[in-house]
Amino acid sequence: IAEGYLRQLAAEGRGPEPLSNGRRLYSIEDIEQLRQFLDGSGKGGRRYVPHRREGEALQVISVMNFKGGSGKTTTAAHLAEYLAFRGYRVLAIDLDPQASLSALFGLQPELDVADNDTIYGAIRYDDQRREMAEIVRATYIPTLHLIPGQLELMEFEHETPKALMTREGRDSMFFSRIGEALAQVSDAYDVVVIDCPPQLGFLTLSALCAATAVLITVHPQMLDVMSMSQFLNMTAGLLDVVANAGAATEYDWMRYLVTRYEPSDGPQTKLVGWMRSILGGRVLTHPMVKSTAIADAGLTKHTLYEVDRQQFTRQTYDRAVESLDLVNGEIEALIKQVWKRA
Repeated sequence: IAEGYLRQLAAEGRGPEPLSNGRRLYSIEDIEQLRQFLDGSGKGGRRYVPHRREGEALQVISVMNFKGGSGKTTTAAHLAEYLAFRGYRVLAIDLDPQASLSALFGLQPELDVADNDTIYGAIRYDDQRREMAEIVRATYIPTLHLIPGQLELMEFEHETPKALMTREGRDSMFFSRIGEALAQVSDAYDVVVIDCPPQLGFLTLSALCAATAVLITVHPQMLDVMSMSQFLNMTAGLLDVVANAGAATEYDWMRYLVTRYEPSDGPQTKLVGWMRSILGGRVLTHPMVKSTAIADAGLTKHTLYEVDRQQFTRQTYDRAVESLDLVNGEIEALIKQVWKRA
């Protein structure tokens, strides 16, 4: 909304009361309250709350790559926060036993995440399985919830072969378990962002079968692109196998995101151009640029959206935030396209 309209609302005492100290300050809770207050009140019943409407399916985005260091967790964290700040109800799932996503949201996996507090608790094979709603945690962003990760996620990789050998038809297959767990809480969310582990195991395959969309991060270096090619070949073969076993593997969209991109690096620019010539529109238009601001924010377990602009050189900060917003805005547009919104 226009700044003038916001001033008018504040002067009339409509909506949340902002803190006043020479300037108006709104917390994220205030903004969410204001969004709810304004929804449907404008001309033509303009919508300010972007929640799913009737007929719009839950969007499950699996962020993945076989190679570590491709910016996968950074991408997942900033995408989840961006969508939450825009008013979507977002569930972020840390599927990586290293739990870097959990750490970015303030949870130390070995201290703050107990056994059975990860998604493993909802997809395990024994009688200790929990309901999904018991595992979901609130975060400091009202519209963003989190299922943290820790090393116990590896138990799913160890237990699945045993379950396959002793299965007597009473349990669902491994590839459908994350999808079934999400179905328990699907009405509470608009978008689910899954940070997949950097390996092609049972967890990743289950995340791929639960996904409605796939985002593959790739660092524009030849060795990384070669690794991605091998990863995709293996993934395609395995997905064919699980599809023959009854898994759903159709996606609304699949995109490649160029990460840690340095526009002044000639070889990187050439490699990105080569990728676009082969993959066409599957490569997102906007790359995620390499920035010391993103790296420095991560040192204090924060995303760039959470840190104070004054901590960085203004130009460095603005350039990094602009890059993140362009990437995440492009993904938001893909979600709206699936929902057939303007």
